[in-house]
Amino acid sequence: MTTLVRGARQLLTLRGDSGPRRGAALRDLGIVPNGAVLIKDGSIVDAGSARRIEKLPEARRAREIDACGRVVMPGFVDSHTHLVFGRPRLVDYEMRLAGASYAEIAAAGGGILSSVAAVRGMSAAQLETQARAALAAMARHGTTTLEAKSGYALDEAGELKTLRLLAKLNGDPLDIVPTYLGAHIPAPEYRGNADAYIDWMATVTMPKIRRRKLARFVDIYCDDGAFTLEQAQRYLDHARRLGFGLKIHAEQFARTGAARLAVEMEAVSADHLEHAGREDIIALAESHTVATLLPGSVFHLGLRTYAPARALIEAGAAVALATDFNPGTSPTYSMQMVLSLACTEMRMSPAEAITAATINGAHALRIADRTGSLEPGKYADLLVLSVNDYRELPYYFGTNNVNLTIKGGAGLQACGRRPRRPASQNKP
Repeated sequence: MTTLVRGARQLLTLRGDSGPRRGAALRDLGIVPNGAVLIKDGSIVDAGSARRIEKLPEARRAREIDACGRVVMPGFVDSHTHLVFGRPRLVDYEMRLAGASYAEIAAAGGGILSSVAAVRGMSAAQLETQARAALAAMARHGTTTLEAKSGYALDEAGELKTLRLLAKLNGDPLDIVPTYLGAHIPAPEYRGNADAYIDWMATVTMPKIRRRKLARFVDIYCDDGAFTLEQAQRYLDHARRLGFGLKIHAEQFARTGAARLAVEMEAVSADHLEHAGREDIIALAESHTVATLLPGSVFHLGLRTYAPARALIEAGAAVALATDFNPGTSPTYSMQMVLSLACTEMRMSPAEAITAATINGAHALRIADRTGSLEPGKYADLLVLSVNDYRELPYYFGTNNVNLTIKGGAGLQACGRRPRRPASQNKP
């Protein structure tokens, strides 16, 4: 099928260099006034001025989608989520509102361990129902590709259950890049012996996941109450030797040195960075590691220390934005709300935020060769917004400004389903 998306007042192509955007390049959205996109068999044939695109021979026979003078842009790439968690943590939320700290909630049986109990106790079918509802909501709010982590089971059976579910959900309707986060916190069975837990994951679970091709990345939570810097280095070293890409939860609640460890180990991203210092910022700016910022978790926890986005951008770091969708600290599937927080709380410009949520998010997953911008040969993953100027996207906070989500050339309906691509095109 050939489709012509026409009538875009502003077409944000995000076309540019092959690497992640830095500095002034973050503000270059590749805007084409009165733009159009030609799509064939799920991929972009061309994108540019309507005058040129509509003269192409294939455009004359294409079915048309009229953007009616609205903004058209790439779909969001949400590069940090915890998609499968079973149940919301409503008791935690009420305790926090009453003044309990993150540590006090965990000590009372809440926090990550409550999600561990939920995921271990629920069937794959029950977890699938929860995850599908979240995916449909993400699609309605403009996400077309996401990373999804395991890490809410912490035992072999539960982690494999989660990763197998992610493989099943991939491409139906959204593309999912799977990450193994066995090192979220020490498993209950290894309480007081985190080193042994690290060794078990490295020698038993990770090799099995690698053989079965169930995860592309391995992640670890390096912070107070989770894993130390030395444990993170040992864990990630094993993962790298097995061929996984590396990610790190870094400097969220305390400055641990995890950001610089990410740089030293050539991790694809260091995520959170709320407590990153000047040395961390310089190290990230001089590296290929993407700084993935997650303002939703700061907002939901009622904290005031956001990641130093301006300092990172001005130093030359590659910055991405993601939801951190999870039941405890960031229960949002809206990348649009993340853009609003990035602009209002971290002083990013609307253009910088959009770039960080699209092409730089794709670089944080090593998939920028096929998504994140509107260029020939890439997946036809794009949004028709209900606004006339891209700056309205973060300006109207807490609303859904997506009129239509197009995934692989097909519009997603309210149920969030679309025809699946052939298996050869559906790899994480």
